[in-house]
Amino acid sequence: MNDPAEERGQRPSVTRTARRELKPEETRNVLVVVLTVATGATDAIGFIRLGGVFTSVMTGNLVLLGVAAGRVNGALALHAGLAVVGYVLGVWAGTRMAGRPLPAQPVWPRKITSTLAVELAVFAVFGTWWGVAGGHPSRQATYVLIAVNAVALGIQSGAVMRFGLPGLSTTYLTGTLTDVVAGFTRRRPPLLSLAVFLALLAGAGIGAVLTIEVPASAPAIPLCVLVLVLVAAARFFGKSSDSTAVNEGPPSGSHGTGTG
Repeated sequence: MNDPAEERGQRPSVTRTARRELKPEETRNVLVVVLTVATGATDAIGFIRLGGVFTSVMTGNLVLLGVAAGRVNGALALHAGLAVVGYVLGVWAGTRMAGRPLPAQPVWPRKITSTLAVELAVFAVFGTWWGVAGGHPSRQATYVLIAVNAVALGIQSGAVMRFGLPGLSTTYLTGTLTDVVAGFTRRRPPLLSLAVFLALLAGAGIGAVLTIEVPASAPAIPLCVLVLVLVAAARFFGKSSDSTAVNEGPPSGSHGTGTG
């Protein structure tokens, strides 16, 4: 049946013309951006309450290891070292679970969902321990908790690497910042890289506020983000499998390598 507005020679409503479903690639990109909020929040928690180190910025932690050596600061060295080791183990585990990128694969391979579910379980361990401590873990506990969070984000990195797309990352974002600046210089801003970068800032800001003002609730951010992404992945990509071949190119609005 024709739209009455069209029969009268009028333009159809904006709501009807603007309504459309996201393409699978666009849905994937949105979920990647949402995952980055968890990264920012987790890094803020680590920097403020877990020894002043990061859980995803390994370049920064390696610098902190050098600073600790120069200052003979054993506590800083141990925090930074455990974060690096935890992240490495997480990437190893996440890569093993998610598998390697294939020349032709679904937009969202099923193994990525299962790998992110493991990350959620690791964050649940952190959240439980953090909650028992009331958001104020002991100095000894901070060594374990920083390693646990680094493992979680390492797993996330391994999962996102399964996409096999250049410039797509939710943790190591120096390259993302480079993409954004270079894109604006070329007057072709990479929208996905910009969204990821802004999501990191938003997550860090929210995480910092909660860690300082309501510390017991700080782990709710990465936990809720992971649950949201897993539910959405099941909703939009639940029928895909790792054997379903789908050809795809680089993510829209992304350039470069995303390393850093």
